[in-house]
Amino acid sequence: METSNPAAPAPSEPRGPRPPRAEGHHYLQYVMAVFVAVLIISNVASSKFVRLGPFSFDGGTILFPISYIFGDILTEVYGYARSRRVIWTGFACTALMAVTLAIVGALPPAEGWQGQAAYISILGQTPRIVLASLVAYFSGEFSNSYVLARMKVLTQGRWLWARTIFSTVVGEGVDSLLFVLIAFYGAQPPDLLRAVIISNYVFKVSLEALATPITYALINRLKRIEREDYYDYDTNFSPFHAG
Repeated sequence: METSNPAAPAPSEPRGPRPPRAEGHHYLQYVMAVFVAVLIISNVASSKFVRLGPFSFDGGTILFPISYIFGDILTEVYGYARSRRVIWTGFACTALMAVTLAIVGALPPAEGWQGQAAYISILGQTPRIVLASLVAYFSGEFSNSYVLARMKVLTQGRWLWARTIFSTVVGEGVDSLLFVLIAFYGAQPPDLLRAVIISNYVFKVSLEALATPITYALINRLKRIEREDYYDYDTNFSPFHAG
């Protein structure tokens, strides 16, 4: 059973237990909103392959790594249990989008509307892409959150940079492999899939590493504002635990 463990103080203060917060969080809902929006937009943008310099990747890769930055913020500041609820919220919203797009695509177009072929060409791929994204997102986000939460306890809150980068190395590796194989296997040549997996992984991890100073600033500011720095000492880490 999860307990409301004492929040550790902001990095500028001595470490030690503090009483749990009596009031609600001010910014958790905004972090969750951006997290879910990034996930949904990325799924639609993934319908197109793009090339940027030596990298070939699906369009959603441009935005999707931001979800891992916000995932790090959620787990580091608010703890694994709250992060788990946000991950499930994103999962449900993306599934709703996929079902809606599939129903709209299956319905006969209105007389005189000429966009059906374009709709199917772009958004018709979305259900498979979203299925891939849901599986990859579920596996990758929970891997990322678990690794970060466990490392925070093991390091006693030190070396934030190592936690954010190593958790991303694990989470993005799981995500990139599962997403590309489920979304495009059999529909694209193997050489392209191999290039996309490698490009996705290198691009996402590099972006996370480059964004480390921004992640640090956001995490430290939220810890001060929210008066929260959660340590998952007694947390049930099952993705399916209700709590």
